[in-house]
Amino acid sequence: MEVWVGVPDDPYLNDKSALTTVDVQLREGTAVVASLSTVLDPDQDSEGRQLAREVKAALEAGEIGLHASDLEPFADRLR
Repeated sequence: MEVWVGVPDDPYLNDKSALTTVDVQLREGTAVVASLSTVLDPDQDSEGRQLAREVKAALEAGEIGLHASDLEPFADRLR
């Protein structure tokens, strides 16, 4: 299971600079298992890495499952 945090691509937008939503996603291979928008801004790189580490640790400890609702407490918290 991969934890990915970043600005997802939107094939409907030609101007990629207009993309400002940062998501946290749980990925298995090329499939997105769960995805949720976060309160992070695209320029918050270290905060995004911290979010990914926190989610990965919670997954590995069995504290959360593989659902978007499990990601909410992480995605809604400022760092």
